[in-house]
Amino acid sequence: MTSRPRIPVAVLGATGAVGQRFVARLASHPWFELAELVASDRSAGRRYDEACAWRLPSLPAWGGLGAQEVLPCRAAAIRSRVVFSALDAAVAAEVEPVLARQGALVFSNASAYRMEADVPLLVPEVNAEHLALLEVQRRVRGWSGGIVCNPNCTTAVLALALAPLEARFGIARAFIATMQAVSGAGYPGVPSLDALGNVIPFIRGEEEKVEAEIRKILGTVVADGVQPAALVASALCHRVAVVDGHCEAVSLELRGSPSLEAVRSALESWRGIPQTLMLPSAPAAPLVLHTVDERPQPRLDVERDGGMSVHVGRIRPCPLLGTKLFLLGNNVERGAAGASVLNAELCHARGLLPA
Repeated sequence: MTSRPRIPVAVLGATGAVGQRFVARLASHPWFELAELVASDRSAGRRYDEACAWRLPSLPAWGGLGAQEVLPCRAAAIRSRVVFSALDAAVAAEVEPVLARQGALVFSNASAYRMEADVPLLVPEVNAEHLALLEVQRRVRGWSGGIVCNPNCTTAVLALALAPLEARFGIARAFIATMQAVSGAGYPGVPSLDALGNVIPFIRGEEEKVEAEIRKILGTVVADGVQPAALVASALCHRVAVVDGHCEAVSLELRGSPSLEAVRSALESWRGIPQTLMLPSAPAAPLVLHTVDERPQPRLDVERDGGMSVHVGRIRPCPLLGTKLFLLGNNVERGAAGASVLNAELCHARGLLPA
């Protein structure tokens, strides 16, 4: 597929924190050509390198990208049939379905359509079969395109670790306590005087998203939607003074009470469809297991594999539920831009992108 002409794509919200992550990933992507940069009216009509206050550590291989004119966020102005959305939920709710109706396949990082029955909430290693919901969308809504969502950044990390355990043993109950990076709130996000030297024990809507989204992702496609997984999940979400990288302390009740060795084996040996297909954004192993007690850590591990692997450490007995472990994932890559790009790569490999 790399020898074919690259597919033109658009990024909505291209000047924002997640939009910049999309631009950095897509600037030199082997399959996709960054044809359209879309942002709010205050940026529209300007050069991208003037409209965008670049926040990432390094600049992408710009080529002519910096001189590209930023387009207004109006569906009629967007010609690309493959669209990556980094829009806020309220704007996404208006713009994304119009694009889908026009024939574009929208890969959305927004929450607006995640829990709609006919919208795939996709983690490619976990539930690639949920792409069958695109046909339901088109039949029910009359769209010629569609919307594919990636989950909340916290849920994305959790789903990758829970999927092999659900497949091998089944999960009855899960208790999740998160320590979430400030970048999860976007830019400028959490004020420094609130974040520094502090823990904020409330992130609006986050706990409800994690508890509902994990059941949909691990669920089974039925006639017109998804039958949620049977597990009961309880999440406690906290904001901490870390730049990038969400940490999660997880306790699990696994069916059959497997040994810790069996749990480690299930996690370590697990691979998904993106690894089989060798998709450009897929890590060689979606899960990285650590044996040192002090790992994983955001400062040491979050950028490994371009931020696309999830780290698992401290697998040990839990006196309440049976098994507990510690997770780390890159919230702005595996939980946001990188996740959407990987979703699009899977659709391309399966021939699902619009012509």
